[in-house]
Amino acid sequence: MKSTSLLSSALIGAVASARSMTPMATLAAARLAGRNTSGNLLLLDRPLFKYGALAMGAGELYGDKMKSAPDRTVFLGLLARIASAGIAGAALAPEGREKAGAAVAVATAVPLAYATLAARKQAMAKIGQTRSGLIEDALIVTAGIAVVALATRAARDY
Repeated sequence: MKSTSLLSSALIGAVASARSMTPMATLAAARLAGRNTSGNLLLLDRPLFKYGALAMGAGELYGDKMKSAPDRTVFLGLLARIASAGIAGAALAPEGREKAGAAVAVATAVPLAYATLAARKQAMAKIGQTRSGLIEDALIVTAGIAVVALATRAARDY
């Protein structure tokens, strides 16, 4: 999708606010499926990155349900969101606007991490950690897939 908008970058930042590894995992899956991003990032073509991102995405979904899982707003959780949102936001930005896309994604991810944590805590109080986590997973993974699918094109379309 050729666009001058940074909307996809902002939306992937929102995804990163709730699941730090989902943006990278969805981008990796898109690249493995032969889809290109408008932003130019060579990192997305490295096999170690692609398979590592998929593994980390799956691991995060599993680990989030553990009683010992830290809040997403702890230092390392925010750092992971900053890195993931920045890379994904740059990848989904229009060509030549990668830095702006990264900034928009990070500026969306960090404050929303606090909002999504508050919502998750309310859900946990009502339906428990595992059920609330599975519902959040379904919503966030679906959103990540939708954002990346709409913001990328098959390699032959470029």
